[in-house]
Amino acid sequence: MAGLECGVTVALLGLLLLGAARLPRGAEAFAIALPPRSGIIISIKPGTPTVPVKPCYIVISKKQLSMLSIKPEERAVFDFSCQNPEKHFVIEIQKNIDCMSGPCPFGEVQLQPSTSSLPVLNRTFIWDVKAPKNIGLELQFSVPRLRQIGPGESCPDGVTYSINGRIDATSVRIGTFCSNGTVSRIKMQEGVKMALHLPWFDKRNVSGFSIANRSSIKRLCIIESMFEGEGSAILMSANYPEGFPEDELMTWQFVVPAHLRASVSFLTFNVSNCVKKEERVEYYIPGSTTNPEVFKLEDQQPGNMAGNFNLSLQGCDQDAQNPGILRLQFQVLVQRPQNESNKTYLVDLSNEHAMSLTIEPRSDKLSRRFVPGCFVCLESRTCSTNLTLTSGSKHKISFLCDNLTRLWMKAEKTISCPDHRHCHRKSYPLQVPENILQLPVQLHHFSWKLLVPKDRLSLALVPTQKLQQSTNERACNTSFSYFVASAVPGQDLYFGSFCPGGSIKQIQVKQNISVTFRTFKPDFHQEASRQSLTVSFIPYFKEDGIFTVIPDTKSKVYLKTPNWDWGLPPLTSVSWNISVPRNQVACLTFLKERTGVVCQTGRAFMIIQEQQSNAEEIFNLEDQVLPKPRFHHHSFWVNISNCSPMSGKQLDLLFWVTLTPRTTDLTVTIIAAVGGGALLLFALGLIICCVKRNRKKEMNKGPVVGIYNGNINTQMPKQQKKFQRGRKDNDSHVYAVIDDTMVYGHLLQDSNGSFLQAEVDTYRPFQGPMGDCPPSPPPICSRALTAKLTAEKPPPSFSSESENEPYTFSHPNNGNMSSGNTDIPLLDTLEPVEPADPGE
Repeated sequence: MAGLECGVTVALLGLLLLGAARLPRGAEAFAIALPPRSGIIISIKPGTPTVPVKPCYIVISKKQLSMLSIKPEERAVFDFSCQNPEKHFVIEIQKNIDCMSGPCPFGEVQLQPSTSSLPVLNRTFIWDVKAPKNIGLELQFSVPRLRQIGPGESCPDGVTYSINGRIDATSVRIGTFCSNGTVSRIKMQEGVKMALHLPWFDKRNVSGFSIANRSSIKRLCIIESMFEGEGSAILMSANYPEGFPEDELMTWQFVVPAHLRASVSFLTFNVSNCVKKEERVEYYIPGSTTNPEVFKLEDQQPGNMAGNFNLSLQGCDQDAQNPGILRLQFQVLVQRPQNESNKTYLVDLSNEHAMSLTIEPRSDKLSRRFVPGCFVCLESRTCSTNLTLTSGSKHKISFLCDNLTRLWMKAEKTISCPDHRHCHRKSYPLQVPENILQLPVQLHHFSWKLLVPKDRLSLALVPTQKLQQSTNERACNTSFSYFVASAVPGQDLYFGSFCPGGSIKQIQVKQNISVTFRTFKPDFHQEASRQSLTVSFIPYFKEDGIFTVIPDTKSKVYLKTPNWDWGLPPLTSVSWNISVPRNQVACLTFLKERTGVVCQTGRAFMIIQEQQSNAEEIFNLEDQVLPKPRFHHHSFWVNISNCSPMSGKQLDLLFWVTLTPRTTDLTVTIIAAVGGGALLLFALGLIICCVKRNRKKEMNKGPVVGIYNGNINTQMPKQQKKFQRGRKDNDSHVYAVIDDTMVYGHLLQDSNGSFLQAEVDTYRPFQGPMGDCPPSPPPICSRALTAKLTAEKPPPSFSSESENEPYTFSHPNNGNMSSGNTDIPLLDTLEPVEPADPGE
C-alpha cells in the first residue's frame, strides 16, 4: 500500500514538473498547474477579433472572466463559454531566466508547458534572459534557418520569431524573422528577449533554437547569414524602420562558398546629424590589403566578392536638438560567376567631352523564385546594378550577370558653340564610339544635344546615305533610327524619326536640337557602319525646319509635318525643298482634302512655289480645300506655316511625291501636225481664190484710152516723211517706266503743293534666289490681312501675255535707293525720247 502511495506521489510530481495537466476531453475543461520557482507566467487574454463575434468568457467556478493569469505554484481549472475560443483569446507563456545571479540554462530551449497541454489558442512563448554586459549570448537556429522581414510583412506559415536586445534598461528590436532563410546565429550581450509566435493550428513541440554562452562581443549584436548555394537575403539595421541606437556598432557575418560571388546593394538608408564621429559601413573582405574597407552609406558598395566577408554599421554621436535617423536596409546577392565576370573591358572616354555612359538593367518581371542579379563592376570590386561613366577618363569594367540581355546602355553627349565666330561652318560627326560598341551590352540609345547661340547660327544634319522619314505608310525596317527633336526649353517640336535608305538629303533646323540614335534589334552591330551623320553650324535662318528632298524614281516619298501625333506647334513654319530631275515629272499628292485645323489666332497657310518660274500659290489651310494631285516639271518648294490652333483642332499634313519619266504625247503631236497641214491648205486655197477673182475683174473692164500731155509731170510727188524709220522699227513706243504718280500725281498733292506718301498693303511675290531659300510665309502679325486679300483677289499670274502687248515696260532700278526713301519720282526726272532725224 505504501508503494502504491509512493507511485501516486511520483506521478503527481511528474505531472507538475511537466507543467500542466488537462482534464478528459469529455469534461470540456482545462487544468494548468505551474511548479514553484519555474519562472513561468501564463496569461490568457483577449485577442484581436477579425470580425464581430458573440462575447466569449473564461469560466472558473461558474464565474465569467475576460482574462486569466497563472503564476508559479498556482493551479487553475477553467473552461470557455463558446465553442471557438481561438477567435477570442490568445495565450502567452513567458519564462524569465536570470543569468545575473547564477548559471544560465544553456542548450536547446524547450516549450514549457508543451503545446498539447494548452488550450487551442494562438500561442506566444517568450524567453527573457538577463545577463551581465561582459557575457555574450548566442542564439543558434536549426534548419530551416530564419529570414528577416520588414514592418507590415507576415510569415506564410504564421510562425514568427521576434528578437530584442538590451542596452542598459532600454530594449532594442533586433528584428522579426520567419522560417526558411539564411540567418543561422545571432549574438548579443547584456541579455536577450526572444518571442516565438505560433498559430492555434500549429502542433509543433520544439522551439527550433538553442542558447549558448559566448565571450563579450563588444557591440550591439552580430547576425550570421549562411549561404549554401545561390540565393539572396534582405537584412535591416536594429530598430528598423526607426533609428539605429546612437553611437552603436552592429555586424553581419556572411558565410559564402568559395566558388560563389557575393554583391551588396543598399535598398534604403538614412543618415543622422552627427556631432562626433561619422556614420559609416566597414567591410572585412578576404584578400583585401586595406581591411577594413570603409564606405559611406551613399557610396557604391562592394561586389563580386568571393568567400566569407563581414559588414558592420557604425553610428555616431547625434545632435541632441536634431538627432535625425540612421537606418539601413540592404540586400546580399550570392550567385555563380559567369564567363563575363572574369573579363575586363576598357572604356576609353579620355578624348571625349561633355559625355556620359550609363549601364542599367531593363525592367524585369517580378518572380517568386530566386533570380540572379545583374551587376556592373568598376575595377572588379565596386559593383552595382547601375553604373555611370563620365568623359575625360579611362574606365575598366566587368559584368557579374547570368544574362547580359537584362542590361542596356544609354549615352549622352553635348556639342555646343558658345561663340559663333569660332564654329561657323564647322562640322562634327555624330557617331557612336567604337569602344562603346564593343561592350557585350545592347545600346539602347545615344543622344547628342546640339546647342547654338540664339539668333546667330543654325544647324544642318547631313547624312552619308539619304534618310527616310518613318510614317505609317512606310515605316523604317532598319535596326536603328535617328530621332530629331527640339532642345529649346518649353518648345515641344519633334521633327520625326529617320532611318537610312530614303530621299532626304539634308535637315536644317533653326535652334537647339537633340539627335537620338536608337537601336531596335540585337543585330545592330551588323549595320553599325551605316550610321554616319554629320552636323554643321550654318548661318542663322528663321524657318523652324527645312528638309531637302531628292525623290527616288522607284518609290514614293512620304513626308509629314513635325509633331504628327500632337499637331504642328503654334506659329511654326516648315519647308520642303523638293528637287525634280530634268527628265522626270513630280506628282504632289495630299492625304486629306482638308486639314481640319481651327485657328484661335492668326491664319495657317501653305505655299507651293515653282523654283524656275517663280510662280506660287497660297492656300488658307483653315478654309480652303487642299489641291488635287498636280504635276511639277521643275523643282519646287512646299511651305507650311501654322497659326495658334484651338485645342483638338491641330494642324497635321501628310503628302507624298512620285516621279515619272517625262515623255512626249503622240496624240498631241498628230493633232498638231494635222491641224498645221489643214491650216496651210486653207491659206493656199484662199490665196488662189483671191488671185482668180482679181483676174476676172480685169477681164470684164473695157479698153483703156490714154491721152499724152507732154507739159505735165507724170512722176508722183514724194511725201515728206516725219520719221525716217517706221514705228515698229524704232523704240519710240518703249518707255523706261510708267509710274502711277506721273498720271495721278496731281491727286497726291496737298494744299501746299507737296506730295503725300501713300502706304499701300499689297501681296508681293517671292523675289529671292529660288534654289536655296524657301518661300517666305506671310508675317505672323499680318496673316489675317493676307488671308483676306488672297480670298478677295486671285494671285498674280506669271504667264507670258506681256510678250504680245504693243508696249513693254522695264522695272526701275531700285538698287541705289535706300530702304527708307519713299519719295515719288516726278515727271521731269524721265529722259525725253529723241525723235528720229527727218533727214534720214
